[in-house]
Amino acid sequence: MTATVRIRPLDPLTDAELIHPWVTHPKAAFWMMQDAKLQDVEREYMAIAADPHHDAFIGLVDGTPAFLMERYDPAKAELVGLYEPEPGDVGMHFLVAPTDTPVHGFTRTVITAVMRELFADPATARVVVEPDVRNTAVHALNEAVGFVPEREIQKPEKKALLSFCTRARFEAAVGAAV
Repeated sequence: MTATVRIRPLDPLTDAELIHPWVTHPKAAFWMMQDAKLQDVEREYMAIAADPHHDAFIGLVDGTPAFLMERYDPAKAELVGLYEPEPGDVGMHFLVAPTDTPVHGFTRTVITAVMRELFADPATARVVVEPDVRNTAVHALNEAVGFVPEREIQKPEKKALLSFCTRARFEAAVGAAV
Protein backbone atom coordinates (compact mmCIF):
# COMPACT_ATOMS: atom_id res chain seq x y z
CA MET A 1 0.00 0.00 0.00
CA THR A 2 1.39 3.39 -0.98
CA ALA A 3 0.19 6.31 1.10
CA THR A 4 1.36 9.67 2.33
CA VAL A 5 1.56 9.61 6.12
CA ARG A 6 1.96 12.71 8.25
CA ILE A 7 2.06 12.82 12.03
CA ARG A 8 1.11 15.91 14.03
CA PRO A 9 0.79 16.65 17.74
CA LEU A 10 -2.61 15.87 19.23
CA ASP A 11 -4.48 18.85 20.66
CA PRO A 12 -6.61 17.50 23.52
CA LEU A 13 -9.22 20.24 23.22
CA THR A 14 -9.75 20.05 19.46
CA ASP A 15 -8.94 16.35 18.87
CA ALA A 16 -10.87 14.70 21.74
CA GLU A 17 -14.04 14.70 19.64
CA LEU A 18 -12.13 13.07 16.75
CA ILE A 19 -10.54 10.28 18.79
CA HIS A 20 -13.43 9.60 21.21
CA PRO A 21 -15.15 7.19 18.77
CA TRP A 22 -11.78 5.57 18.03
CA VAL A 23 -10.83 4.78 21.64
CA THR A 24 -14.35 3.65 22.62
CA HIS A 25 -14.94 1.43 19.56
CA PRO A 26 -15.28 -2.32 20.27
CA LYS A 27 -12.14 -2.97 18.15
CA ALA A 28 -10.22 -0.72 20.56
CA ALA A 29 -10.96 -2.93 23.58
CA PHE A 30 -7.25 -3.19 24.43
CA TRP A 31 -7.07 0.63 24.64
CA MET A 32 -9.19 0.22 27.82
CA MET A 33 -11.41 3.28 27.28
CA GLN A 34 -14.60 1.49 26.19
CA ASP A 35 -16.88 3.38 28.58
CA ALA A 36 -15.11 6.74 28.36
CA LYS A 37 -17.21 9.84 27.82
CA LEU A 38 -15.92 12.66 25.62
CA GLN A 39 -14.83 14.57 28.74
CA ASP A 40 -12.90 11.51 29.97
CA VAL A 41 -10.96 11.36 26.70
CA GLU A 42 -10.30 15.09 26.84
CA ARG A 43 -9.11 14.79 30.45
CA GLU A 44 -6.86 11.79 29.65
CA TYR A 45 -5.16 13.58 26.76
CA MET A 46 -4.87 16.83 28.73
CA ALA A 47 -2.94 14.80 31.33
CA ILE A 48 -0.70 13.36 28.60
CA ALA A 49 -0.14 16.85 27.17
CA ALA A 50 0.88 18.07 30.62
CA ASP A 51 3.27 15.14 31.19
CA PRO A 52 6.85 15.95 30.12
CA HIS A 53 7.50 12.22 29.56
CA HIS A 54 4.46 11.37 27.40
CA ASP A 55 3.24 12.76 24.04
CA ALA A 56 0.26 12.02 21.82
CA PHE A 57 -0.06 12.47 18.06
CA ILE A 58 -2.64 12.16 15.30
CA GLY A 59 -1.56 10.34 12.17
CA LEU A 60 -3.00 11.39 8.84
CA VAL A 61 -2.99 9.05 5.88
CA ASP A 62 -3.43 10.83 2.57
CA GLY A 63 -4.65 13.85 4.56
CA THR A 64 -7.31 12.00 6.57
CA PRO A 65 -6.93 11.47 10.35
CA ALA A 66 -6.43 7.71 10.62
CA PHE A 67 -4.48 6.80 13.74
CA LEU A 68 -3.45 7.78 17.23
CA MET A 69 0.15 7.45 18.37
CA GLU A 70 1.66 7.89 21.81
CA ARG A 71 5.34 8.18 22.65
CA TYR A 72 6.60 7.97 26.23
CA ASP A 73 9.77 7.64 28.25
CA PRO A 74 9.53 4.13 29.76
CA ALA A 75 12.04 5.05 32.47
CA LYS A 76 9.61 7.68 33.77
CA ALA A 77 6.13 6.49 32.70
CA GLU A 78 4.20 3.28 32.05
CA LEU A 79 7.03 0.82 32.77
CA VAL A 80 8.77 2.24 35.83
CA GLY A 81 10.05 -0.64 37.94
CA LEU A 82 8.91 -3.30 35.45
CA TYR A 83 12.14 -3.61 33.45
CA GLU A 84 15.63 -2.10 33.30
CA PRO A 85 15.47 0.79 30.83
CA GLU A 86 18.45 1.49 28.59
CA PRO A 87 19.56 4.86 27.22
CA GLY A 88 17.62 5.58 24.04
CA ASP A 89 14.55 3.53 24.99
CA VAL A 90 11.25 5.03 23.78
CA GLY A 91 7.84 3.61 24.59
CA MET A 92 5.06 3.54 22.01
CA HIS A 93 1.32 2.92 21.71
CA PHE A 94 -0.70 3.18 18.50
CA LEU A 95 -4.35 2.79 17.57
CA VAL A 96 -5.78 2.73 14.07
CA ALA A 97 -9.15 4.44 13.63
CA PRO A 98 -12.01 1.98 13.08
CA THR A 99 -13.40 1.71 9.57
CA ASP A 100 -16.21 -0.06 7.75
CA THR A 101 -13.96 -0.49 4.71
CA PRO A 102 -10.66 -2.04 5.81
CA VAL A 103 -7.74 -1.78 3.40
CA HIS A 104 -5.33 -4.73 3.25
CA GLY A 105 -1.91 -3.68 4.61
CA PHE A 106 -3.17 -0.42 6.12
CA THR A 107 -2.28 -1.21 9.74
CA ARG A 108 1.16 -2.39 8.70
CA THR A 109 1.64 0.89 6.82
CA VAL A 110 0.64 2.74 9.99
CA ILE A 111 2.96 0.87 12.37
CA THR A 112 5.83 1.26 9.88
CA ALA A 113 5.19 5.03 9.75
CA VAL A 114 5.02 5.18 13.56
CA MET A 115 8.34 3.36 13.85
CA ARG A 116 9.96 5.60 11.22
CA GLU A 117 8.77 8.63 13.18
CA LEU A 118 10.27 7.29 16.42
CA PHE A 119 13.57 6.31 14.80
CA ALA A 120 13.77 9.69 13.02
CA ASP A 121 15.10 10.92 16.36
CA PRO A 122 18.77 9.85 16.40
CA ALA A 123 18.57 9.50 20.21
CA THR A 124 16.08 6.62 19.83
CA ALA A 125 18.00 3.35 20.09
CA ARG A 126 15.15 0.98 20.89
CA VAL A 127 11.35 1.10 20.89
CA VAL A 128 9.55 -0.58 23.78
CA VAL A 129 5.96 -1.83 23.70
CA GLU A 130 3.78 -3.56 26.26
CA PRO A 131 0.57 -4.74 24.58
CA ASP A 132 -1.93 -6.95 26.34
CA VAL A 133 -0.84 -10.59 26.11
CA ARG A 134 -4.23 -11.44 24.53
CA ASN A 135 -3.77 -8.96 21.67
CA THR A 136 -2.40 -11.48 19.18
CA ALA A 137 -3.11 -9.22 16.17
CA VAL A 138 -0.76 -6.52 17.45
CA HIS A 139 1.87 -9.11 18.43
CA ALA A 140 1.99 -10.22 14.77
CA LEU A 141 2.23 -6.62 13.56
CA ASN A 142 4.98 -5.86 16.06
CA GLU A 143 6.93 -8.91 14.92
CA ALA A 144 6.52 -7.84 11.28
CA VAL A 145 8.36 -4.57 11.97
CA GLY A 146 11.14 -6.15 14.05
CA PHE A 147 9.92 -6.42 17.63
CA VAL A 148 11.18 -9.31 19.72
CA PRO A 149 9.12 -10.34 22.75
CA GLU A 150 11.16 -10.52 25.95
CA ARG A 151 8.70 -11.63 28.63
CA GLU A 152 5.29 -11.16 30.14
CA ILE A 153 4.97 -8.47 32.80
CA GLN A 154 2.13 -7.59 35.13
CA LYS A 155 1.03 -3.97 34.86
CA PRO A 156 -1.68 -2.61 37.18
CA GLU A 157 -4.27 -2.73 34.37
CA LYS A 158 -3.18 -5.81 32.37
CA LYS A 159 -0.79 -8.67 31.78
CA ALA A 160 1.47 -7.37 29.02
CA LEU A 161 4.02 -8.75 26.58
CA LEU A 162 7.16 -6.63 26.95
CA SER A 163 8.82 -6.41 23.53
CA PHE A 164 11.72 -4.46 22.04
CA CYS A 165 12.74 -3.32 18.58
CA THR A 166 16.17 -1.89 17.83
CA ARG A 167 16.82 0.40 14.87
CA ALA A 168 18.77 -2.41 13.14
CA ARG A 169 15.94 -4.93 13.61
CA PHE A 170 13.41 -2.41 12.26
CA GLU A 171 15.57 -1.62 9.23
CA ALA A 172 16.05 -5.35 8.54
CA ALA A 173 12.31 -6.02 8.89
CA VAL A 174 11.19 -3.23 6.54
CA GLY A 175 14.17 -3.47 4.20
CA ALA A 176 15.25 0.16 4.41
CA ALA A 177 17.40 2.44 6.51
CA VAL A 178 15.76 5.10 8.65
